Order: sequence, then C-alpha cells, then structure tokens
Amino acid sequence: MSKIYFITGASSGFGRALAEAVLARGESAVLAARRTDALQELAKRYPQTALAVALDVTDETARRHAVEAALRKFGRVDVLVNNAGQGSLGAMEEFSSAQIRAQMEVNFFGAVELTLALLPLMREQKSGHILNVSSIGGLVSMGGFALYCASKFALEGFSEGLRDEVKPLGIHVTIVEPGAFRTEFSGDANMRPQNSIGDYEPVVEPIRQYLYGSNGKQPGDPHKAALAMIEAVESDDPPLRLMLGADAYGLWEEKRAALDEELAKWRAVGENTAFEGVEVGAIGG
Repeated sequence: MSKIYFITGASSGFGRALAEAVLARGESAVLAARRTDALQELAKRYPQTALAVALDVTDETARRHAVEAALRKFGRVDVLVNNAGQGSLGAMEEFSSAQIRAQMEVNFFGAVELTLALLPLMREQKSGHILNVSSIGGLVSMGGFALYCASKFALEGFSEGLRDEVKPLGIHVTIVEPGAFRTEFSGDANMRPQNSIGDYEPVVEPIRQYLYGSNGKQPGDPHKAALAMIEAVESDDPPLRLMLGADAYGLWEEKRAALDEELAKWRAVGENTAFEGVEVGAIGG
C-alpha cells in the first residue's frame, strides 16, 4: 500500500526534493510550507496525490488546520517529515533573547508539537514513521554554530527517547543528519545575529567565510538525500540515525576520537564519585 507523507518545509531544499521523489514514485504527500505559492505547480502536477497546505510550524492554529486538511484529503498519515527549520551563524552573545527563542521554536518546538499532533493517529494505526531532519550539527557543535546546534541537539535527544517510547507501538523514528548539501541553509534564510562583537571575530569569521563562501558549491545532492530517506522508510529495519555525506561521517569520527580520548583521560576521576560501598548499576535499570 502506498504511503502518505506529511512534509514540512516542502518548498525548497530537502523538503522539496523529498516531495518530488515521493510523488514521482506514485505515493501521496502533504506539502507544507509557510507560503504555498512555491508548491502550487508541484501540487497541480499531482492533483490526486498531492496537497499543498500553508503551515508555520510555530503556529498552533496553523498546525491544527494543516493536520485536519491532510486527514480530509487522505484519511491518514504514514510518514511525518519534520524538515522545516532555520540555520544561524554567530557567537551566542551576539544573538538577542528573541532570536534564541525563535531558533528553538522553529527547529525544536515546532517539530515536537507537530509530532504530538500526529502521534495519536499513528498509535491508532499501529504504524507510522517519523523523520526528524537534524544535521551533523546535532552531534557535533562548534563556535559560531552554538545556537543552531543547541536546537538540533535538542531535536536529537527528543527523537532518541521518543524512539524507545513508540517502537513497541509499531512506530519508527529516524534522525536525518546531513552534512553540507546544496540547500538554502547558507542563503538568505539563515539567521544573522542582531549584534556584532569584535572579540569573537577570530572564531566566527573563518566559519562565516566557509559557510557563505560555499553556498551553491556544497558537495551534497538533496535529491540523493531524498532517495536515502525513502530507502530508510522502506526498510524493514530502519535506522535511528541516517547520516548523509562523507563530510558528516568524517566530522563525527573526529569528534568521537577526541571524545573517547578525553573520557579515558578523566574516567578515573569521574568514576570515583559514588558513596563508598555503593554498587553502581546502569542508568535506567
């Protein structure tokens, strides 16, 4: 039976590529974005299997209306793709409190709330798959990306715990962790900090040159990423984490090696913190 996808941020980047791939396969898709004008042409090409809906994932009313429209059209949702998000680059101190909260609203809270809106349906179906589009920045943080990575670290922690809760109910969770792909992450949609503090320039400027200088030249192909996501959804044993791009794997391996080295160096100090005579067991039982 063909699947019904619900894809946020479907107007560009990974969302657009996945929507095109899903529809070309003969499956159905709810195409959700803040503005639907970029989705209308695609929806008209597939009038029976595509539905364009306006959705700001941070808006509770918009989320409810989008889910209701999806159910009126298709009656169910099999795959939720939480792809809508926003990048940011700058030192933490340079962002305003409003910007910090806005980053978390779209990258974390919006995905969580939409997931919670659809979980009752998936529990009733005893099936479903949630794809949370994170980033290699959900595993590895660095100066200049602290705010963005904080939002993705939060999404990863939510996803990992959620997987344990819903797997017995027939629902899968996969975290998608791309490296550098040719999307709008490095473009005008990227959040710039409200302030500029010269003391941080030696750390932030090289990252800024890399990010904005590589826009349109990133090695990753969003269409190939879309096919990888579909393969994960179709798998009988889907992964918790789907890392995309050799650059992402390389960065993670560097962090893992450094992490292992540091943990080993400080392990004796860290382990010697229990009350004397207490038997230490695994957290969670």
